[in-house]
Amino acid sequence: QLQASGGGLVQAGGSLRLSCTVSGRTFSSYGMGWFRQAPGKERDFVAAISRSGGSTYYVDSVKGRFTISRDNANNTVYLQMNSLKPEDTAVYYCAARFQYNTGTYNTKRNEYPLWGQGTLVTVSS
Repeated sequence: QLQASGGGLVQAGGSLRLSCTVSGRTFSSYGMGWFRQAPGKERDFVAAISRSGGSTYYVDSVKGRFTISRDNANNTVYLQMNSLKPEDTAVYYCAARFQYNTGTYNTKRNEYPLWGQGTLVTVSS
């Protein structure tokens, strides 16, 4: 089970940190990803991290502003979001995929079989 939290209302330029806690699984065996879905749009990739945490990848629109990280001891993946913009407004979802390789990550929605319930981020202008 994946449980996302940390969303809320923030002004443009502000920061939020999303968390996603995984239970019932060996968290360190899973690559993790964050996706977001704005109203009326598709669910898009935001960031991914390998099971070891040593490899990360971001969509261009968030590079330099967002940071994905993980704490394998506490079964949690984070998304630190800085310099938020109104166009970052969306429901953010965490996702998990079992990985055999420690350095692998995935960026496509259909590569992730496990999903959290989503947390809403609203950025006001």
